[in-house]
Amino acid sequence: MNALVVPGSRRATGEERGRPLWVSVEGINGVGKTTAVRATASALGSRCLPLDELTDLAADTLPGRVIAALSAKDDVCLRTGHPVVETLALLALKAREVERLHLTPGLLAGVDVIVEDRGVDSVAVCQGAILHAEHPATPARAVADYILATARRWRPMPDVTLLLTADREVCLGRFATRIGRTLPPDAVEIIEHTEQLYRELATAEPERYTVIDVTGCGPQETGKAVADAVLAIVDHKEVERAS
Repeated sequence: MNALVVPGSRRATGEERGRPLWVSVEGINGVGKTTAVRATASALGSRCLPLDELTDLAADTLPGRVIAALSAKDDVCLRTGHPVVETLALLALKAREVERLHLTPGLLAGVDVIVEDRGVDSVAVCQGAILHAEHPATPARAVADYILATARRWRPMPDVTLLLTADREVCLGRFATRIGRTLPPDAVEIIEHTEQLYRELATAEPERYTVIDVTGCGPQETGKAVADAVLAIVDHKEVERAS
């Protein structure tokens, strides 16, 4: 596992001061994001609010119904044949997520950290790869950047994004086992492209991204690595506030 470099937390001013630290956990399917988010929530206790991945939300909720509609063709990449509509729907759900937190009384009481399983960066890289596959003349990175720019108009970006990386074949094998079927070649191609886009975004935004290599790590080790990273970031933020 690579050494962790903890980024400095953003200095909040005005009404942002005291806002919970927002951490998103990113990475390709099967890298261990969900396990890591749960481990972090357990380590931080009541001061942490974990946000489930959109695809894990209850079917009787509005997001769950939207995801069910996008899953109607049983495609692991949520492709229905309308990639622009899919992109806008996923972005809308991510904007709604922030609104729900701020409009639900007491939901953030006592919460210092929000840890999100896949954030707006996932929408950007996944839909960027999908839209590029549909329109090869349009660079995937340009689409991803445009999606993120659009997201910034409607909601704040995460303070910190933890990108988990590992051996792609191992990750895809875990994912295939979890869903109980072999991944089709076109889906594998999309996932490979999202991995490349994640790395490009991490290089472009080193002040927000922290890359954690969990190659060879089991679920517990991956969970501990992310929990330790978040605790280190929280400690750094508290020291910064006191200074």
